[in-house]
Amino acid sequence: MKTISSLIVALVLSIAAAAQSKSFYDFAVTTIDGKPYNLSQLKGKKVLVVNVASKCGLTPQYAQLQELYDQYKDNGFVIIGFPANNFMGQEPGTNEEIATFCTLNYDVTFPMMAKISVKGKDIALLYQWLTEKKLNGVQDAPVQWNFQKFMIDENGNWVGMVPPKKSPFSETIVQWIEKK
Repeated sequence: MKTISSLIVALVLSIAAAAQSKSFYDFAVTTIDGKPYNLSQLKGKKVLVVNVASKCGLTPQYAQLQELYDQYKDNGFVIIGFPANNFMGQEPGTNEEIATFCTLNYDVTFPMMAKISVKGKDIALLYQWLTEKKLNGVQDAPVQWNFQKFMIDENGNWVGMVPPKKSPFSETIVQWIEKK
């Protein structure tokens, strides 16, 4: 009986370790213009993942995100925006409408992905990984609102989360980007 219990514990631990060994690079998403995008192409870069919305009080953060991207993009840093309509219908547009909005209003040049769900029953697989400790191996971090920021290191590991109301230029994010 002791041997069976030990085997069960070992099996459970190996399953948990396998789940946590998944990295950011194991996911593929779709760009805002409908093309497949393997996140593994970002190996070696620090990535800031942000769920965004066009009709939110925090929408002006697009300007700060673009400024941050412009400042650090040549130093192995990228921002990826994921439009999501999970909070009070604040991202009702189509992918085409969102892309036009971002270009016309904020001159967004950082990669934008297709609209997804960042919480609930239809949460995207990437956001399951970003928000669940059992998958990312670090911390539970459910999305609180639009413009929540997730930091991913050069090896595809989950590093941290910055709440929606915190500026993209928060000390936490800037120090993380500049850290060698």
